[in-house]
Amino acid sequence: MQTQINCEQACANGCVLGDKCPHKEYAAEASKFINNTSLDQMLDIAEEAVRKKQTQQAQQSTTQWVIPDDI
Repeated sequence: MQTQINCEQACANGCVLGDKCPHKEYAAEASKFINNTSLDQMLDIAEEAVRKKQTQQAQQSTTQWVIPDDI
């Protein structure tokens, strides 16, 4: 039986389930990424993510003209 908890809140200071954590595979992947990726590479990844998000927001906020049918 798996325990259902809100990991974002319950595990803010570290995993509370230990070996019973349903997300431990992701923790291993995250640790591997941190150990194998330089800080410069991480900053480049973060900058690219911010750039993409800003581009998406800019595209969504473009003005759209609404022309009434009764002209």
